[in-house]
Amino acid sequence: MKTYIEELKIGERSEVSGFIDTVREQKTMLFVILRDRSGKLQVAIDKQKHKEIYEAVSPLLTDSVVRFIGTAIAAPQVKPGGLEFVPESVIIESTAKNSPIDKSSSVELKQAYRWIDLRDEKNRLIFEIRTFTEHKMREYFAEHGFIEIHSPKLTSQCSEGGAEVFAVDYYGSKAYLTQSPQFYKQMAIASGFEKVFEFGPYYRAENSFTSRHAAESYCVDFEVADIKSHHEIADIEEDWIIYVLKAIKEKYGEVIEKVFGEKVMLPTDKIPRLKLSEVFEIFEKVYGIKTPEAKQLDLDPEAEKLICDYAKDYLGSELVFITDYPAEARAFYTKKSDENPLESMSLDLLYRGWEMNSGAMRENDFAKLKAQIEEKGINSTKMQGYLQFFEYGCPPHGGIGFGIDRFIAKLLGLSSIKDSIFIFRGPSKITP
Repeated sequence: MKTYIEELKIGERSEVSGFIDTVREQKTMLFVILRDRSGKLQVAIDKQKHKEIYEAVSPLLTDSVVRFIGTAIAAPQVKPGGLEFVPESVIIESTAKNSPIDKSSSVELKQAYRWIDLRDEKNRLIFEIRTFTEHKMREYFAEHGFIEIHSPKLTSQCSEGGAEVFAVDYYGSKAYLTQSPQFYKQMAIASGFEKVFEFGPYYRAENSFTSRHAAESYCVDFEVADIKSHHEIADIEEDWIIYVLKAIKEKYGEVIEKVFGEKVMLPTDKIPRLKLSEVFEIFEKVYGIKTPEAKQLDLDPEAEKLICDYAKDYLGSELVFITDYPAEARAFYTKKSDENPLESMSLDLLYRGWEMNSGAMRENDFAKLKAQIEEKGINSTKMQGYLQFFEYGCPPHGGIGFGIDRFIAKLLGLSSIKDSIFIFRGPSKITP
């Protein structure tokens, strides 16, 4: 049975295996740095005493996979680990050719050989931190009475009502890959589940080549019933994301700062909330930027970055909620404001210049929802499968869809979500 490098004990006969990281040859010795997921180990091969091992290992290239049986001995002068491994036998598990990529290779070439790129310790750490992050996200929901659902990813309807969908043949009929689990979250609320969450993929046929868009992304959604406004949704999300960030800071804060150069920061108080209209007022008063009325429906990437800078500099938070978007700019299922029907009961959470999620109170009145569908130019008869959720009673509710790929990228200061996604999919990327 293999022993991980970090678990080796001095003087104990063990079996270690992994990739060859580097090889250093001297007159009488061959030093092999072996790498597994837990760390690195120096294997010291005496050319005379271990002639057969030397002859088997010396021709191997970096990233060949080998298994050594032997004993770890104390070696305080050795980095890494302060020990080295003296082998008594070796098994060559897999030989490697010269790698087609190195640290200086282009992003495109690294993505083409993603499985090799992921061998880098820094890349592995990204997914270790991501695993912990998702665990803490799920843990919060489990501890607060949420029910986890797994909605279908093939559907007969488009959840956003738009054209950015992937159509597939479904037994001779047309179906679509879901843009989000939105309809099914709402169905769960209509089922009386009251609080639900889901981790799963989003599929968007957007012809986008930005650092934050993907054809297939991974998100976490939640939906809660019996709320009175979108601010209750923000309350829940605030508690949830701070819970997650505190856990990340405690376990990985020092590592993230050392390896990625980023500090895990928590808001000094609560996450600030700004109405969208207030954002444009801030831009004008603080930065002298006057935004044309026609462009006050949403925030473009530059505006998202600027308001995040403002929140950090003036409000002590790298996170900021933007609320009350114009109703015309939001999806048909978003509830309009009771005070101003031109505004919606909506919220976005921004983090370090990027939108992490959209969310809203949903319209649960059948007649109003049908009218809003028609207002968006969508034929409501084609949405009957969705509308029927509201014909038999459905409590007021709302929720969010949060982009995990984006969050990890911003948490670690990565240049693109291509680095926070195991295998990226985009308009021109369908392999490996």
